[in-house]
Amino acid sequence: MNSDKRSREFYILAIFFTLFVLFLYGPLSAILILSFQGPNGGLTFPLNGVSVHWFFNLFEQQAVGDFGGSFRRSFALGLMVMIVTVIVSLLAGLAFRRKFIGATPLFYLAVASLVVPSIIISLGIGVLFSQLGLQPAWYSSGFGAHLTWTLPFGVLIMFAIFNRFSPSYEEAARDLGATSWQTFRHVVLPMILPSLIGVGLFGFTLSYDEFARTLMTSGTYNTLPLEIYGMTTNVTTPVLYALGTVTTLFSFLVIGGTLALLIGINRRRSRG
Repeated sequence: MNSDKRSREFYILAIFFTLFVLFLYGPLSAILILSFQGPNGGLTFPLNGVSVHWFFNLFEQQAVGDFGGSFRRSFALGLMVMIVTVIVSLLAGLAFRRKFIGATPLFYLAVASLVVPSIIISLGIGVLFSQLGLQPAWYSSGFGAHLTWTLPFGVLIMFAIFNRFSPSYEEAARDLGATSWQTFRHVVLPMILPSLIGVGLFGFTLSYDEFARTLMTSGTYNTLPLEIYGMTTNVTTPVLYALGTVTTLFSFLVIGGTLALLIGINRRRSRG
């Protein structure tokens, strides 16, 4: 009886997972295929030849769109957000290990932006900058808007990590004469480093593809998501699909590089 029940649940879950994968990767597959349209191909099937013409077209002067500039801005913004998210999340995780006055209100205040619609936050930051006489820009107002999105996630992840972290390791290090800094550097940091890398990757990913919180805060120059959205109403060639393919492959390269780094860290630990 239990075996039959488990079998039904398994098949239901398998069907759901299959549908989820098709829904997730089906559109990506269509974009990948259409990006290899021939020089005279259009935006829909069937393919009119097969070529890499539109990938080379990305690096040429475009009548509409600034691929290179928007990518550089998104990449730089993602790195800035990643660094600040990792540092602040780590400090918050360390600080909240001990109880202090106002800890609970501060925690809920830090994660409150997760329940506020992103477009409202973007609009509010844009209006605030205008009232202060400041020009919104991707590296100032956009940077702050992205942090309201990435920091709560980073803080929550670090809270979960430190809740499972045993203080006995630190106590043992202090018993052996290590200072607080030495304990953190040689004991705590190596143990939470994979988690910090995960927080950094998560922060970079959230920032790199963020649209709503960038809409009113990017200023004159677009980030890549805004540029792609603007191009959907102007570009009538498969160059847009080629851009989607390149950015998707870049995302997978970032994930692959992070996984390789984590594997390298684990191997070094096992040898040590």
